[in-house]
Amino acid sequence: MNKKKVLIIDDDPHIREILDDYLNFEGFDAFLAEDTEKGLKILQEEKVDILILDIMLPDEDGWEFCQKIRPEYDLPIIFLSAKDKSVDKITGLELGADDYITKPFSPREVVARIKAVLRRYNKAAENAKIIKYGELIINREQHLVSFQGEKIELTPKEFSLLWHLAENPKKVFRRERLLKAVWGYDYYGDVRTVDTHIKSLRKKLGDKAAEAVETVWGVGYKFDDQKLEEQ
Repeated sequence: MNKKKVLIIDDDPHIREILDDYLNFEGFDAFLAEDTEKGLKILQEEKVDILILDIMLPDEDGWEFCQKIRPEYDLPIIFLSAKDKSVDKITGLELGADDYITKPFSPREVVARIKAVLRRYNKAAENAKIIKYGELIINREQHLVSFQGEKIELTPKEFSLLWHLAENPKKVFRRERLLKAVWGYDYYGDVRTVDTHIKSLRKKLGDKAAEAVETVWGVGYKFDDQKLEEQ
């Protein structure tokens, strides 16, 4: 059985060492980095299953690193930080983290939460080829969308936007996050590109299905699956 690979990016050698010991004991393969530069190199060389990421790092903060790698690396991320205010936890989760653990922590709890996140992530991956809400069906493998049995023709970017929103129901995405997730981190276009594509997407979905793609004023967009379940 292949060991799950855990990448730990933290500038505290004691934290790296103790998590390494616990993870190895639990059957994981741990990779350690004291900064994001070394962490990125490991991501490029190894097929990492989950990332444990500190926020306050010497070369780049964890927030920025998370945003940078999200479009390219599809893996769960757990923030590990001394920042224990609610706003910090919310920021981490909005940036796409799957969990947020504050320091000081119990190593056994960290391992338990790693296992829990991996279980959720693996279960979601098994069902990730098709999303169905009410009569809206999104098939990623065939790149098809239908509503009430009628096929809806979408451009690749419109499809990616819809999929990204629909696989994270009720989660609010800032325009900048959607731009990076769909167009890529190296795209330097205006965030209004997202608005233009959302407008086109809604028009193609039709009045009823388009209700699920909601504008969160001053922030961005979210997908409200309940709107489709109620129809």
